[in-house]
Parts: sequence; structure tokens; C-alpha cells
Amino acid sequence: MADEEQTQRRARESSEGRAAVSPEPTSKPGLVYYVGRAVLNTTAKLLYRPKIIGRKNVPKRGPVILASNHLSFIDSIAIPISAPRRVQFLAKSDYFTGRGLKGWVSRTFFTSIGAVGVERGVGQAAQEALDQGRRILEGGDAFAIYPEGTRSLDGRLYRGRTGVAWLALTTGATVVPVGLIGTDELMPVGTTIPKFKPVTVIFGEPLDLSHHGAAESGRARRKATDEIMAAIHALTGQELANAYNESPPADAVERIKRALRPERL
Repeated sequence: MADEEQTQRRARESSEGRAAVSPEPTSKPGLVYYVGRAVLNTTAKLLYRPKIIGRKNVPKRGPVILASNHLSFIDSIAIPISAPRRVQFLAKSDYFTGRGLKGWVSRTFFTSIGAVGVERGVGQAAQEALDQGRRILEGGDAFAIYPEGTRSLDGRLYRGRTGVAWLALTTGATVVPVGLIGTDELMPVGTTIPKFKPVTVIFGEPLDLSHHGAAESGRARRKATDEIMAAIHALTGQELANAYNESPPADAVERIKRALRPERL
């Protein structure tokens, strides 16, 4: 189908291009990161006392993908402060481009938790986001991603988008499933101040997805993604939605595009 062929073509072109050109180096953590991490870690331990399970499952070195369920904005804080190594993840570029004191606070905060600014969206924007994740992994770093694509508003676990499998199969990175429990109660959607609720972060057993095949294969990406989501489900016990987590199509054209698109980035 046209959209699947286009996705596969972009993946092949990206793979060929990266083979010829070394990936851009990812930025190394600076003072803001270390100070921010220390403050957040101390605050979390004193006030929220999160329960962290399976830290030993996260490789100390080399490229690793932390693939997690997504329940709350605070997930992107819970994972970096719970992991035994520096973790980077993508955040919308608006957080880094603001001006004045508010812009400085936002930029400093997101830098301190390992965020990397990127234009978010679908199509080419989605592929560029995956390319940024690939650069992080090819630099030997840890990269966190939410295969569901966006937060679950009803607490169910939605079907994973295949971008996570593309990253894993393209880079050879180890995938560690992550289960977050209670973050939706700690900081429900629409709130700005965390509540005092118990939170559990579980790092599952590492997954080797290479047996599914090459990244260029849509079937391999789908099977690998399903294995990742099954591992996340085993950690969280969430009800399965068996659907993609996305807003209703805006018009008839969008409905047709979704019907013809067998996978999601």
C-alpha cells in the first residue's frame, strides 16, 4: 500500500544515508543536567518515595531503548530519575524556544531531565523525530519512548506504533520495557502540581528483537512492536484497548488515509 511503501522507502533511505555519514554526536550532560537531576532525585525520594523495581535490567553502557506505557506528563520525570543511567527523550521544541524568565525556566527544567527538542507531528515530522532518536542511540546513549504515542486518558494500554521497532531493528539497541503504575493519580491530566500518591516504576527484562527480521520489513516492525507492548502489559496489568490511541479523524480524507495505513510511526 502506498503509505506503507513510503514508510519503508524512508526507512531504507535513512539507513543508507546513516551508513555513509556518521551520526551527529548527542550533547553531553552539563552542569544544569547534574544539578537538576540531583534536585529532582532528592525531592522524589523525600516527598514521593517511588517504588523502583528492576534497575539492574537496564544495561549500564551501550544503546538502550526504554519503551514505556504513558499515563501522565510526569512519566518523563519518573523514568529519568529512576533509571540507573542518563536517559534522553523527545519533547516538543516549544519547551526550548520560549523567551524571558518563563522561557529560561522551561528550557532549564527540560534540559535537566534529559529532554531533546523536536518538532512533533505525523508524516515527515514523525520520521525526523525517529531520526533524532536514532542519533541518540548511535551515540551509545539511552533513549526513552512511548510506543502508544500519547498519554492514555482512560488508563488502558493502547496498541504500539511501530517507530519503536524501527529504532530497535535499525540500531540494534537493546529494548527494556518499562511499566509505570500510579503516575496518572500522582499527576492527572490537566493538573500542574503533583499529588502525594504512590508510584511504581518497573524495568522489565531486556528484549532482543533481532529475530523478527530487518527494519525494512513492515511485518517485522509490527511483530517486534507487539512483543514490546506484550512485555509492558505484563508489567502493568492494564486493560488492553486493542486500538491506536489517537484523536478521531478530522475529515473523510483523514479517515481514508488511516484505513490505508496498516501501521503507525
